[in-house]
Amino acid sequence: MERHMPLVRSLKDSVLTSPGETPTALRQAVEARSAELGGRPVREGSTSAEVPQALRSYVDKVARHAYKVTDRDLDDLKRAGYSTDAIFEITVSAALGAGLSRLERGLAALRGEEP
Repeated sequence: MERHMPLVRSLKDSVLTSPGETPTALRQAVEARSAELGGRPVREGSTSAEVPQALRSYVDKVARHAYKVTDRDLDDLKRAGYSTDAIFEITVSAALGAGLSRLERGLAALRGEEP
């Protein structure tokens, strides 16, 4: 994976720090929460606890069981005041965290490391 790290960093930067509908801090917190749910150890300074209560169950569902997301979940977020663009950014941030944590765990297993 080391040879792909510049690409991974670029992807993370694009999703988490580029201008968007949602604040950078929120996208970073969503990614961290999702990654921790996917098995990434909690890192010092983690912002995962900063995910607003209104988003937690949705982020958890995307991280653990994305195939179970329904229109009702999206409607609930819209009623909570999130726009379609904001929901998209939150979803992509959660999916990124979940995917990268699984990649990290898989590569660790291949190296014979404990997850």
